[in-house]
Amino acid sequence: MTPKEQPKPLISALGLDLGSKRIGVAGCDRTGLIATGITTIERTSFERDVEQLRQLVDQRQVQVLVIGLPYSMDGSLGFQARHVQKLATRLAKALKLPIEYVDERLTSFQAEQLLRDENRSPSRHKALIDRKAASLILQQWLDARRAKSNISAIAVEY
Repeated sequence: MTPKEQPKPLISALGLDLGSKRIGVAGCDRTGLIATGITTIERTSFERDVEQLRQLVDQRQVQVLVIGLPYSMDGSLGFQARHVQKLATRLAKALKLPIEYVDERLTSFQAEQLLRDENRSPSRHKALIDRKAASLILQQWLDARRAKSNISAIAVEY
């Protein structure tokens, strides 16, 4: 069987846009092609947040958490990014899952633009913005993962 004929491994990942008030959540189809927004969790307590995420993890047989990391525009990790890393580490430990980070600069802005394109007011749809941002984060990770596996497959052929 050549590398191209081998079946692609299935993946189940959750994309998370971690905020102080809400967590935008996205999932992907098992083939890892398309990310879609699933829900927005209104944050109340860490335990409650974990419980809601655990239900999704169990239902979707999640293998990895993909977390948007808000780098500063100069590429450095500022206060907000370190805060997200601390929360992500706690969530990953509680859910017993590995985490991968994606540069989420401008994803909320892109999500707001998508809403404007749909003639919806961003100020009235904060939860939807968080969900769309999570799907942009996860889609970015899926695209990078697919590009990396295509490069590996090409290298194996030669």
